Amino acid sequence: MSFNQRLQEIRDGFERPFWVANITEIFERLSYYGAFASLALYLQEKLNFSTQQTGTLTGIFGGMVWFLAIFGGAVADKLGFRRALSMAYLILAAAYFLIGSIGASWLAPIRNAVPLGLFVGCILMLPALGIALVKPCVVGTTARASKENVRSIGYSIYYTMVNIGGASGPYVASWAHRHLGVENVFRVAALSVFAMFFVVLLFFRDPKRKTDEPAPSISATLQNFVTVLSNARFMLFLLIFTGYWIVFWQQYTSLPGYIHTYINAGADVELILITDALVVICLTLFVNYLIRKLPAFQAIIFGTLITSLAWLILAFQPTVVGAVLSIFVLALGEITQQPRYYEYISRLAPPGQQGTYMGFAFLPIGIGSLVGGWFGGRVMHHFGEVTHQPQRAWWVISGVGVLTAVLLWIYDRVVKPSGQESRS
Repeated sequence: MSFNQRLQEIRDGFERPFWVANITEIFERLSYYGAFASLALYLQEKLNFSTQQTGTLTGIFGGMVWFLAIFGGAVADKLGFRRALSMAYLILAAAYFLIGSIGASWLAPIRNAVPLGLFVGCILMLPALGIALVKPCVVGTTARASKENVRSIGYSIYYTMVNIGGASGPYVASWAHRHLGVENVFRVAALSVFAMFFVVLLFFRDPKRKTDEPAPSISATLQNFVTVLSNARFMLFLLIFTGYWIVFWQQYTSLPGYIHTYINAGADVELILITDALVVICLTLFVNYLIRKLPAFQAIIFGTLITSLAWLILAFQPTVVGAVLSIFVLALGEITQQPRYYEYISRLAPPGQQGTYMGFAFLPIGIGSLVGGWFGGRVMHHFGEVTHQPQRAWWVISGVGVLTAVLLWIYDRVVKPSGQESRS
């Protein structure tokens, strides 16, 4: 097939809802990662939360999304993608606007009536309600609105859109922080997703469901939830792998405050955080080509080790350049393990339960954010504010990742998978 024929196949292979949904995904990710990039600084420097409280609250913001995503697909199927997407973008617009308005005078009565930490924690959970609906809608639309011969390309386009948004978000946050103030980063995020509400209403139509594609019910989702929980080996693997995400999420929960407090108070943290998404965009295909012959589980262990050791660069070189290099190496670990992680999960799943297992594959991300925020905040407080040796915090964080890699290695040899669970 010639290049022109292939291009024509791609043009004809996707319906309009595919493009509309994936374009809105850029702006959803832009808003999320823009908000995440500025959140720690906003909480610590604008709202005067302590290092420990900041870690815990940023962990809540990053973690709740992945728990609710388990049920988001069933809800989106019941509502229909168009209704669910429009509702999700309205929720997100309101949620980001509220985050940016936490210190506003019109919220003072509520703010003064309850503990501030509880008030902020509840507000930070709101974006998860919207994102948990967006994800299954966009992925589901990608499946339904693309022909079989180009569907794999469709998922590649989706992944690219996610990372374009992930790279753009911190850049937009940097601009908004410098020119409008850190609280307005969240209002810009709100404006971005609010615009997507109108894009969905005007241009998006529900793609046709395949006649043999049943709509999952909430009760079926709950039953599948119990079924997966009963698989002890699978749950043990997810529990161990949570350690990877505890280490990974420190770039959003601990690094911003560390840079401003111990390296350079004027450093543009949001721009530094672009590094991860740029590496993923530029090097994913290349790295995965290099490791294509490496067995899936070995790639998971190798990627975990790379990401874990990345923070030692910052421990030895506590500079802005050191922070960028740490994130660069951390991202190399991410793209080493992440595609192979999903490959391993798909092999681990019994026939007919792949969808449920893939949904649970997100759990370590959520638990890692919740635990990682709490853990990172306390480690940074101890070594930075108590012992005045902040660089040692990165040794402890790296140690968690190295321990995770060791436990994965033991799991791979002691918990002997068989059949579909065999190593490959």
